[in-house]
Amino acid sequence: MTRARSQRTLLSLVAVMLAVLTTLGFGPIVASAPVAAEPTGSGSGQSSGPKFLKLSLDSVTPTAITATSDPYFVVAGTVTNIGDRPVDDVSIRIQRGSAVGSPAELRSTLRMDQNSFDVTGEFQDVADRLTAGQRKQFSLTIALHSGTELPSGISSIDITAPGVYPLLLNVNGQPAYGGQARLDDARFLLPVLGVPGGTDPKRPQPPTTPAPDAPPVATTMLWPLADRPRLVAGLTGEPGTQALLTDDDLAASLGQGGRLDQLLSALESAVKPDTGRDRNLGTAICLAIDPDLLLTVTDMVRDQGYQVLASPSDPDGPTRAGTGAKAAKAWLDRLRALAPGMCVVALPFAQVDTTALAAAGDTTLSDRALTAPAELVDSLLSVKSVRGVALPDVGTIDAEAGTLLAHHGFQTVLLADNAVTPADGRANLLAATKTPAAATESGNPDVVSLSDVTVPPAPGSSQTPAAPADLHAATFDTWAATALAAIGSHPPTQPFTPDNVRYDVTNDSRAARLQDALGALSWTALNPQPGHPRSALLMPPQQWGANKDEATTVLAQLDLLFHNNLATPRALTDLVAQQPDPSPYQLDYLGDAAEAAVPDHFAEPIRQQAQRITELMSALVEVPHQEPSPRGFLTPLRDDLIRVLSLSDRQAGAAPADTSAQRRLDQATRTLDNLFGSVTVLPPGGVYTLASEQSPLLLVARNNLPVAIRVKFKIDAPAETNITDIGEQQLPAKGNRSFQIPTEVSDSRNLVIPIALTTPDGVPLGNSVSVSVRSNAYGRWLAIITACACALLLLLVGRRLWHRFRGQSDPADEGFDPDTRRRVNKYRRARKRELKRQEDR
Repeated sequence: MTRARSQRTLLSLVAVMLAVLTTLGFGPIVASAPVAAEPTGSGSGQSSGPKFLKLSLDSVTPTAITATSDPYFVVAGTVTNIGDRPVDDVSIRIQRGSAVGSPAELRSTLRMDQNSFDVTGEFQDVADRLTAGQRKQFSLTIALHSGTELPSGISSIDITAPGVYPLLLNVNGQPAYGGQARLDDARFLLPVLGVPGGTDPKRPQPPTTPAPDAPPVATTMLWPLADRPRLVAGLTGEPGTQALLTDDDLAASLGQGGRLDQLLSALESAVKPDTGRDRNLGTAICLAIDPDLLLTVTDMVRDQGYQVLASPSDPDGPTRAGTGAKAAKAWLDRLRALAPGMCVVALPFAQVDTTALAAAGDTTLSDRALTAPAELVDSLLSVKSVRGVALPDVGTIDAEAGTLLAHHGFQTVLLADNAVTPADGRANLLAATKTPAAATESGNPDVVSLSDVTVPPAPGSSQTPAAPADLHAATFDTWAATALAAIGSHPPTQPFTPDNVRYDVTNDSRAARLQDALGALSWTALNPQPGHPRSALLMPPQQWGANKDEATTVLAQLDLLFHNNLATPRALTDLVAQQPDPSPYQLDYLGDAAEAAVPDHFAEPIRQQAQRITELMSALVEVPHQEPSPRGFLTPLRDDLIRVLSLSDRQAGAAPADTSAQRRLDQATRTLDNLFGSVTVLPPGGVYTLASEQSPLLLVARNNLPVAIRVKFKIDAPAETNITDIGEQQLPAKGNRSFQIPTEVSDSRNLVIPIALTTPDGVPLGNSVSVSVRSNAYGRWLAIITACACALLLLLVGRRLWHRFRGQSDPADEGFDPDTRRRVNKYRRARKRELKRQEDR
């Protein structure tokens, strides 16, 4: 009985311990079972839960299979224990799903349940035990198709036809206090351009290639070189001014191993004549360059060097010398050597939001952001870039932005294929990419006409209020662009990516995302659709994060498609020269792009400051052989306003981007306030006294700008004054000038006269001053009194002369006797003689 009681007590303690372990999150101890549990890892499409292992794909060799490849490929990866307990019996196997049947499946298959990957290989042991924090690398050799005998440790995934295949790496293990389960997986795409023959001499299999009846895909790819705006706002183009950057990250990007260095290096290694490749690849690629990046790099290599803010959030704070001048010069020299032999097209300045630019409504600002970039790229790289082609950063625009582009002479805009829709009610182009049947029904033309874009009439013309614009849209592959954007570090999810296939791609390794992109590039070439154009326009994001190896692999995949006659190179100029589809289309501004756009509240202040720049520019005078010119002096401020409307970094979060944009706008506004205040009238100090009522008013005007300026005086003259308008005058650069202004004052009181300077168009300059004026004129009553006195004097003199001529005594002389009169006359004569003698002496 005591023994039974002890057994019951022991069982109770065990039950309590199990309950405590379960409460703490430790699974119950169960027997090993076949793999059937739900995943607990972080791969695409996996559910949340306790995480024990992290599986990362490191490489796939080769990255694409051709008919001449070996019938094997190697997958390498790493398993890491990210949990808090050891995991035993860690093993890996490969699984395959059905070939991707539509472009949408290029994303959706990466989220499928593991049961959809129904072709499975054998589990291969990786480690007997992985303790917490421990990692283990592995390598699997996989056969494409089965033979009579496969070497030990090699599984087959039974691929017998070309296509793009989704693969899944499945890692199993047994965590402590748990049972055997699938703990993580990694998914990726494998492009199979051709199936190599078998190696079994008893069952030889000939190579399999795609059907030869489909023509190769005409392929064009943009190669973007862009960066976020780096120049601090508020600096003018005055000679000798050092460039000031927000940080020195661009120096690292341009230096060896940096992002821009690697993108340029990959392109150099692919298209240079000594690479062994023919010119097909170079023909298909067009450099897309942001002129703001070129201007910044050019500023970095100036003789005076450049400065960097100590704190990017404090533009008025301390600075330090930049360290990237040497790297910037080397990178710019390489680009100048490469660009003349390639197609080059200019991106919008600073990746400006075309829709926000249209809302701002300033023609001069729009011209700088859209039309000037081609000229800037040409002058800085000594090339002739492609004209008339617009490349919005997010691949979608609204009708107002389309009207703006047409107004500035653009004929073609490159948009996502789901950013335009048929105007006649047919299915959206996005629907045309989901199933072959839909593609056959509606088609997906390369170039379409936009029926909802109009051009306003020119001033004074007899044109109707709005005429249809000759603006076309060349559509790029949404799915390939989404996959290309996922390559590299900090991958964004593009606004044109459909919501139903969005997921956090950072859960996948860089190698897996690269494989997905290679599969997306190859799908169109491997899957001809009846009635669907054999064409592909490939558009990576403008701030592409691919490193050299990844970018080189993408270029090698294109070259592989060309050599296997699955694709043919097509120049960008050939694409935009195509006749558009006769059916009308209209723009479909995507909602996700609208959410990531520049907020509307920036439009009005941008318009106001742009107008102020135009007003000041019209007043400045260009003096031959004098620097800076008015345009060179003020254009940096106009560039600052464009950078406020940049889409750069907005996909990473609106709050930091809004803060940076507002800071730029405030700095540009303060600088403009200072410029307008630099031209003013100097206060005379004290009271200004006029010598007479018609004496001129003397004034001194000062111009602290390094450019001459035309001004006019604005004088609010009181009623007692009449001041002549001297008209338009010119002030020298960095100098003063005196002016004599004709003035008539009819009052002897102290008068206060407000005086200010304006531009010839009446825009106020500087601060107004009040001049106190006092005149020696005594006014109207003094003139009246003087006139009356003169009249009285003349009257009295005339009266005396009248009486004398008549021989009569003047009544005024009555009371004087003759003797007295004689004595007076005698005295007067003596006095005159005395004065005469004094004068003679």
